[in-house]
Amino acid sequence: MLNSKPRGRHLAAVLFDVDGTLVDSSYLHTMAWWHAFRSAGYDVPMASIHRAVGMGGDKLVAHLLPPDRDRARDTSVMDAHAAIFSTYWPFLRAFDGARDLLFQCREGGLAVALASSAREQDLKMLRSALNSDSYIHAATSANDAKESKPEPDILLAALDAVGVSAQDAVYVGDAVWDVYAAAKIGIPTIGVTCGGTSEAELRDAGAIEFYSGPRELLGNLRDSAIGKLLQSKTLH
Repeated sequence: MLNSKPRGRHLAAVLFDVDGTLVDSSYLHTMAWWHAFRSAGYDVPMASIHRAVGMGGDKLVAHLLPPDRDRARDTSVMDAHAAIFSTYWPFLRAFDGARDLLFQCREGGLAVALASSAREQDLKMLRSALNSDSYIHAATSANDAKESKPEPDILLAALDAVGVSAQDAVYVGDAVWDVYAAAKIGIPTIGVTCGGTSEAELRDAGAIEFYSGPRELLGNLRDSAIGKLLQSKTLH
């Protein structure tokens, strides 16, 4: 877990999903899963895979594959996905405005945490694409949670890392699974559609606001749930 020393006192935090939210990787994951399933003899439509991206790998496999499958093969499918996704690392790119958004949240006095269930190796590459470690107080990986999204363990780990309670946090995510995870511990979610999930799907899941991506959220930061969180706290 990346955990730099917070600057000053933080009474509130903004947590960020990474894949599909800050880094343009959702469709790369879709392709990696598609190849992994095909190599194991499963023909799963890409549209179905894409809608499941954002879950932890174990839950995604269980969600998409038949319940009567040989579950002993699940680990090999996940390993295949990891190996294939690693070939896409050179193509990872941060979304426009992602770095500036993290900077502005930190400058505003918020603790900034990446609440990601990515594998530790993948998270390292995602952080490299973001080039924003100096703006981030903590970052979680799959190693920091017993249960993956849509369970809230990753978010709880991120909150613990920055010492902020759920009632004083906002989450930013691109998938319905992000919204479901945050709702289980009472954190409101700002939805971004840059990962390929529609505003309607995010709204139905319970997201409170919607933006096309980091740049639009940054442009509306003061009036967003993040801005309102800042205004409601006295941060030093």
